[in-house]
Amino acid sequence: METKILMIQPIVALIIWSLVMWAWMYVTRLPAIAAAKMQMDPNAPAGDQMSKLPAKVRWKADNYNHLMEQPTIFYAIALSLAVIGDSATINIFAAWSYVALRILHSLIQALGNKIELRFFVFLLSNIPLILLTFNGARAVFQ
Repeated sequence: METKILMIQPIVALIIWSLVMWAWMYVTRLPAIAAAKMQMDPNAPAGDQMSKLPAKVRWKADNYNHLMEQPTIFYAIALSLAVIGDSATINIFAAWSYVALRILHSLIQALGNKIELRFFVFLLSNIPLILLTFNGARAVFQ
């Protein structure tokens, strides 16, 4: 298998996971909206209506939003490394580690939202992201 593909696989995996969270968000949110007999108001301030939903329902949406934030840095650096052909074993390992930690972060938030544990996993996920960024900077600026 071409080494560039090995660097792109974790990117695609995290995108798949993001879509899983998107589906999970709607599978829980739509029935909760119906059960609460909520009338959607396009003039209501953002988040006001959703704050009326049970926390267990909101956690999935919160996590989906999180997957649209910091992982964008991961996508950029991982794609950059693939494009320049720097698919060293350490980079592939770091990319998969980041993906695994983000999935774990999602599960912690979506299933019980223990904030201290979730924050610890978030901090851990920054280690492979920083490593990827350092390796990318070293590759393009040396």
